[in-house]
Amino acid sequence: MEPVTLVVSALAAGALAGAGDTAATAVKDAYTALKTAVAKKFSGKPAAEVVLAEHADDPDTYEKPLAKHLQQAGADTDPRIVELATALLDAMKDQGSLPGKYQVTLENAKGVQVGDGNIQHNTF
Repeated sequence: MEPVTLVVSALAAGALAGAGDTAATAVKDAYTALKTAVAKKFSGKPAAEVVLAEHADDPDTYEKPLAKHLQQAGADTDPRIVELATALLDAMKDQGSLPGKYQVTLENAKGVQVGDGNIQHNTF
């Protein structure tokens, strides 16, 4: 995953997880640390600051503008910010609050198996 995509994804996932009361302290702390680091990069850039704030409420609309401002500020190549984004996503995976790579709809399904490297033999 490209660093800018990693940071934008982590901020979006953290905003969604942080909005609920069920988010673990580790997730909330990791999100706060990442958002604070990005906000420091955006310091003195009012348009970028607004996009960061608005992204928390509407990640879909502000995804592209945020990516643009991250790249302009060099935040996407800042090792600390990339590290914080990775730590946030890892914390969310550990807590089970990050959706997996599979999105499966099982309506009227038979013999379903989800995962990598599975072997399944069905006889219906």
